[in-house]
Amino acid sequence: MADRTTSSITIDAGRAEVMAVIADFPAYPEWAGSIKSAEVLAAGDDGRARDVRFVLDAGMISDTYTLGYTWAGDDGVSWEVVEPGKMVSQLRGSYRLAAAGSGTAVTYELAVDLSVPMIGMIKRKAEKVIVDTALKGLKKRVEGR
Repeated sequence: MADRTTSSITIDAGRAEVMAVIADFPAYPEWAGSIKSAEVLAAGDDGRARDVRFVLDAGMISDTYTLGYTWAGDDGVSWEVVEPGKMVSQLRGSYRLAAAGSGTAVTYELAVDLSVPMIGMIKRKAEKVIVDTALKGLKKRVEGR
């Protein structure tokens, strides 16, 4: 899973405020485009979600899978599949946050492997749509608070 899609956006808010929206999984269907539901199954000692079950409907890719999260305070979070779905066999990603003037630069990295054959170019295009939609949704959600 060497290939990945990366994109960045600047949000007019502090890192803690951005991270609060990222950590609010039940609200993902309100802003994360292709996420139809997100259920926290287990939390870590810090109270943040450790395992989250997602229902995804991204056009060609519809599935239910569970991701495990590793938090780096308000600097970022990374995740990977702990329970694959029928289509999503592997998914790794991260949000990295850094100060950018009076706001926060957010970099989203995503790599997806599917259990069904798909041409690499089409898979990367789907990843790009997911990443761009999520970043724009995150920006709108945080700045609209």
